[in-house]
Amino acid sequence: MSLETQRILPAIKKMKDLEKLLKSSFTYIVLLDSHIGQLKNIVDLGRANGKKLLLHADLIEGLKNDEYAAEFLCQSIRPAGIISTRGNVITKTKQNGLIAIQRLFLLDSSALDKSYTLLERTQPDYIEVLPGVIPHIIREVKERAGIPIFAGGLIRSVEDVELALGAGATAVTTSQTELWEHYHKRS
Repeated sequence: MSLETQRILPAIKKMKDLEKLLKSSFTYIVLLDSHIGQLKNIVDLGRANGKKLLLHADLIEGLKNDEYAAEFLCQSIRPAGIISTRGNVITKTKQNGLIAIQRLFLLDSSALDKSYTLLERTQPDYIEVLPGVIPHIIREVKERAGIPIFAGGLIRSVEDVELALGAGATAVTTSQTELWEHYHKRS
């Protein structure tokens, strides 16, 4: 299963969830909350089980989220990719050849306009749009940016997932284990 065909990107907060997912058909897994001291072991464990972790750089405790942190993650930890709201982290991730996912919080029209400017500068591989429950905004961002979209945040039901995918999202990031189980059976 590749990132282009995996419709659900399980987002984990606890090691117990990773242990469950190691036996699943999901290849890509998003690591949300983590501690710098655990990263290498977590990424290595995933890799040993055929999993590719996408680290959310903004949520790593003990690591300042800047281009130096991104360089460390890319060179020393070597996840499949990095998610961040920060443009300099996305740029450094791309320079190191990892998957770069620009996370955008679309709170209002001003935030949306600023996001388009950021996307022109960083040119990420993927965009994660939050909240992911606004189908017409997902459609607009995909059309305007021309970059594949992940929908995340407030995704709580199969209907939410299907609406986001129907609006053009490539995949949905979710920490809802019920949704993992639902889509695991269909992968």
